[in-house]
Amino acid sequence: MAVKIRLARRGRKKLAMYDIVVADARAPRDGKFIEKIGTYNPNTNPASINLNEETALRWIMNGAQPTDTTRAILSYKGVLLKKHLQVGVNKGAISQEVADTKFADWKVTKDAKITGKTDSLTATKDAEKAARMAREIEINAARAAAIAKKNTVEEPVAEVEAEVEAPVADAEAPAESAE
Repeated sequence: MAVKIRLARRGRKKLAMYDIVVADARAPRDGKFIEKIGTYNPNTNPASINLNEETALRWIMNGAQPTDTTRAILSYKGVLLKKHLQVGVNKGAISQEVADTKFADWKVTKDAKITGKTDSLTATKDAEKAARMAREIEINAARAAAIAKKNTVEEPVAEVEAEVEAPVADAEAPAESAE
């Protein structure tokens, strides 16, 4: 029986989530599986991956073949590196302590990289929010200035009308004296 580590789709339309499962290669995609070893949500940034790494390593060491996508996920989480190091230990090329040290160093750099990406995404999101707020404040100030201008324009018009009425009254007075 050929065993595969693959994704089983679940979730609603256009918001798919996947279970990482160990299944017989002949079983349908969303059908019967041997064991569920994790979940994968590509809808978040960065993608959310919950994986039982020990179980995945055990299945890989026993000969389960991952599909392309699950191979990328296992590589991202370090399961394939751990397998590579364990094979080296089994062959006697390196000791278990050296393998553990190499994996721990890789894990620290990988976590730092993921944290850096998350922080940069958060910083970008905050900067965009600040820019939107600045534009909104600018637009509100422009609107307030336009309203203030509109309100101040009406007052000089009343003064001009008063000045126009005064000369008309003076023009009527000489006409009466001429009669």
